[in-house]
Parts: sequence; structure tokens; C-alpha cells
Amino acid sequence: MNDLSLAGRHGLVTGGFGPLGLALANHLAECGATVLAVDLTEQIDRVRVEEIHPRVEPVPCDLLVGEQVDELVASVEKRADGLSFLVNNAAFTGGSGLEGYACSFEEQTDEAFDAALALNLAVPFRLTRRLTPSLRRSNHGSIVNIGSIYGLVGPDLSLYSGTSMGNPAGYAASKGGLIQLTRYLATVLAPEIRVNCVNPGGIYRGQEQIFVDRYETRTPLGRMATETDVVGAVEWLVAASAGYVTGQTISVDGGWTAW
Repeated sequence: MNDLSLAGRHGLVTGGFGPLGLALANHLAECGATVLAVDLTEQIDRVRVEEIHPRVEPVPCDLLVGEQVDELVASVEKRADGLSFLVNNAAFTGGSGLEGYACSFEEQTDEAFDAALALNLAVPFRLTRRLTPSLRRSNHGSIVNIGSIYGLVGPDLSLYSGTSMGNPAGYAASKGGLIQLTRYLATVLAPEIRVNCVNPGGIYRGQEQIFVDRYETRTPLGRMATETDVVGAVEWLVAASAGYVTGQTISVDGGWTAW
């Protein structure tokens, strides 16, 4: 038996049509799973059909709208064999373009901070709570929360000097909360459901070169991450090979947090 095989399993990935979410959904489907990739309609429409694995099912849903979440949960609950895994990936990141978010601390707004907490932290709590019965029913439920190195350490603002980029307080606070929520859920939902967190380092997405140079100089492995670097850790955590792993935080960061 291949302990990394996900054949016959059903899972859900939020933010499933962003750069990391789609990489996760496609990779988990390649491992044999059927994956519900949940995202905004406009985000789904940006992706060409040929970029989506046949076992990835697009599911339009605004996770901040209660009625749409109700419909999502109801559709999952119809699956008699339950949900094998949930990957809480949807988030406002530093590059999300949210007004009053990725700017100097004095310019960051209460509204942007609240929005980050709502999507990055409250949504994983709500989805997990409501999907717990389905995850238990599968007999091998696994939840992977996508955190960040900035949920573990403070930002080095010198990386951003002279760029249009920023590091939002709401992002750091929500990811730090998600890491602690992971520990809480791991103890509360055991033994039926395992809960872990993967913390990616900075992922290269065409950022300004001065930022990239500074980031790579500060990273022991000498480069920024790619989506491919992250998917293997998530695959392992949802598979049988990690059957005795729960409550853990795994940083996929090229050694960033080892300094």
C-alpha cells in the first residue's frame, strides 16, 4: 500500500484558484483525490480549463457570505463517505490589494485588519466546525491550515524599503492566530481528526527585484519559495503516512525561521 496515495479520498481546498490553491488542488488530485476547489467566481473564471486537473471540481463561493457557506457545507454533507481532508488556504495576503492593508503601520486601517481576521482566521474556524461531522465520517479526517512565517516571526521591514510592498499587521496577527487554532483543534478533534499547519516562506510571484534580492540573501537556501515547494508538505500531512502527526507546525521557508 502506498501511504502517500489519496485514491478514493475527497477533499476541499479553499482559495483553490489562487496560485498556491490551484497548485495544491491539482497536486492532491494527481495523488488520486477528488478535490473541491472553492473560490470566488471571478477567480475561477481567470483560470483556463486545461490548467485544472480532471478530478478538481470548481466550487464558486464567497466564504465571507453566510448563505453561500451554508450551500457549500450542505453540498459536502451529501457525500455519504465523508470528507477526507480540508485545506484552509484562502486568505488576504500582502499582495491582495486590500485598501489600508499592505502599507505603513500608521496607514493601516481597522477595516483592513478586521477583514484579514475574518477571512484568514474566522473562516477556517467556521468551516472546520461545520465540516467536522463529515471529516469524522471519513475515518481518516485531516485538516491542514496554511499559515505563514509571519505568524511565527516579526517582519524585517528593511526588505520593503524603497518598494511599493508592505507587511500588514492583520496578516501576521491572523496567521499567528491560525497557528494557535491548529494546536487547539488538534487536541479537541483527536483522535478522529488530525490538524496541522504548514507555514510557507515568501513565494516568488514577480515581486520587485530589489525585494527578491534582499529576501534571497537573508534565506539560508538562497531563493524564494515556489508553490511546488509547498504542495509536498500538504500531501504528506493529508495522507496515511502522517497518520501519527497532529498539532504540528511545519515551516517550508528555506530556513528563514532558523536564524
